[in-house]
Amino acid sequence: MNTRPYKGKTGVARLINAFGYSLSGLRSAFRHEIAFRQEVLLAAVLVPAAFLAPVAPTARAVLLASVFLVLIVELLNTAVEAVVDRISLEDHELAKRAKDIGSAAVMLSLFNLTVVSVVVLVG
Repeated sequence: MNTRPYKGKTGVARLINAFGYSLSGLRSAFRHEIAFRQEVLLAAVLVPAAFLAPVAPTARAVLLASVFLVLIVELLNTAVEAVVDRISLEDHELAKRAKDIGSAAVMLSLFNLTVVSVVVLVG
């Protein structure tokens, strides 16, 4: 038996609902998170640049994947921060640890993007 009412949809209805929830999440992150807006701006520059760069298709794909990885990790970090804040706004060692680890993940994804960009574009 399914205990969650939102898990009852199947087939195309489930896909439509999931797509709507995903768009809502993107809108929410863009509206409320300055870091996400900054990274979307970065992606808006780097994605077209990746298509204009004279590189092999595989290198282009790795470059694009690195750009989108930053956005994905930022979304996950934002979700962790929202859940931690929902539980309590009080200072707590575990809450700080969770937020710091999420931040570290974003930093590493940005470092990865930098390294991949240098390797792909500079050679």
